[in-house]
Amino acid sequence: MIRLPAADLARVESLLARGGRRLLGLVGAPGSGKSTVAQALLEAFPDRAQVVPMDGFHLAGTELERLGRADRKGAPDTFDSAGYVALLHRLRTQPAGEVVYAPEFRREIEEPVAGAIAVRPDTPLVITEGNYLLLDDGHWAGAASLLDEVWYVEVDDTLRLERLLSRHQQFGRSREAALAWVARTDEPNARRIAATRDRAHHLLRLDA
Repeated sequence: MIRLPAADLARVESLLARGGRRLLGLVGAPGSGKSTVAQALLEAFPDRAQVVPMDGFHLAGTELERLGRADRKGAPDTFDSAGYVALLHRLRTQPAGEVVYAPEFRREIEEPVAGAIAVRPDTPLVITEGNYLLLDDGHWAGAASLLDEVWYVEVDDTLRLERLLSRHQQFGRSREAALAWVARTDEPNARRIAATRDRAHHLLRLDA
């Protein structure tokens, strides 16, 4: 687990000092370390935060097959973007006494699971991480305005690619298949995400 710089933790404290529910987005290319940063923030603010990843809105494998998109799973149009934005709105306006349930993506089965994450109404900080929080087209365009801040997470590309290859192999692909998937799917997505970098409020560089 990484230790975040004190300045970044202070930035979160300033966000929380505004009062009420605050939503912090973490965006970055595949393998950049978004989920690692989200977990580090959760551990830094254990009684005040909950993580709700965008990945829970992956379309199911059967639906991707029906749409002919299974071979590029992870692209913007392989998610329920409207559902994700609707969840952000619910989290933004969550009434007292109501628990909001969010989906979670399970890599061991490569499928989303509904209602896996419970967000209590008294949780002041919701951290959401994903690739497309700053896209300005389709339903994705509605996400950024629902977030108080968006941090862009980046890391050396060589390390990022090594992480991606390792991840794909860990979940069943051969090295050759992993290399092909990264070249065909992950890297085109990474270039699209990089084009949104300047829209972020803060840059978090992970020099691991």
